[in-house]
Amino acid sequence: MRPTMKDVASAAGVALKTVSRVVNGEPGVHPATAERVRAAIDALGYSRNESARMLRRGRTATVGLVIEDIADPFYSGLGRAVEQVAIDHGCLLLSGSSGEDPARERELVRTFCARRVDGLIVVPAGDDHSYLRPELDAGTPAVFVDRPPGPGIDVDTVLCDNAGGAERAVGHLLSYGHRRIAFLGDSPSIFTAAERLAGYRRALGGLFDERLVVMRPPGLGGVRADLERLLGGEAPPTAVFTGNGRLTVATLRALAGRRLALVGFDDFELADLLSPGVTVVAQDPAGLGRVATERLFSRLRGDRGPAQHMQLPVRLIPRGSGELPPE
Repeated sequence: MRPTMKDVASAAGVALKTVSRVVNGEPGVHPATAERVRAAIDALGYSRNESARMLRRGRTATVGLVIEDIADPFYSGLGRAVEQVAIDHGCLLLSGSSGEDPARERELVRTFCARRVDGLIVVPAGDDHSYLRPELDAGTPAVFVDRPPGPGIDVDTVLCDNAGGAERAVGHLLSYGHRRIAFLGDSPSIFTAAERLAGYRRALGGLFDERLVVMRPPGLGGVRADLERLLGGEAPPTAVFTGNGRLTVATLRALAGRRLALVGFDDFELADLLSPGVTVVAQDPAGLGRVATERLFSRLRGDRGPAQHMQLPVRLIPRGSGELPPE
């Protein structure tokens, strides 16, 4: 059995209230008595129950994070930033991956709420978040990051400029003379993928060709087949814009050294060491995580203002692959 305050009080020969004052750093205890209590604490190995203490204050000092895939470099960077801000505020982070499954997202959120987390940070997998309404009404704050919540849920949201970044990427390829630019994107049901398609389309204007667009979950086999079909057509693309880091890597592997101008959305490790280096539109996943978590703690400190909808900028990093002219 773990030692309790009563055990400490008995060992030190003092009242329970005296032990409480020493443990909580309160005044009113004679130094010699306080030293005797601390000696009893050390001898017994006592540590106070932080969970019980926080619960008495109506808090658990925990935050719940739901992301798509904790193994994905983008989301691991975001999650690490969330964890650091939570630590800075004296909180523990509970996290889980939805795997783009709305049912799993709901299950995770409900599990975290059942554990009485103080707040939630959610990268949504679905677009129906009505299940969250009872928790919001009960006072549990939530911040959505990377993607917005579904209709009817107005909470703080932190996004990046997906459409603007895609438009800039395609405009960059256009400036090097490309007119046939393919787009390999994720499932169109995903907010970020749809936004990047919109930016791609806006940049091309009248040059847009639906036949050069492929949108579905990434996979090396699928990407290879898609590129073979696109490049084997009558008017093949001279450049490709990929909608996320995983698709960029799959495209590089499928091309296997074949010369094709490429700009990818999302930076990734070793992109600058390839030959040529991979031109990317870089987000700031750590920035997304930090801003979202600071926003959550602002709510926990009592901010009752209207929901804030923030959009963080992206930046184009030219490294060589996006600067290749058409052959």
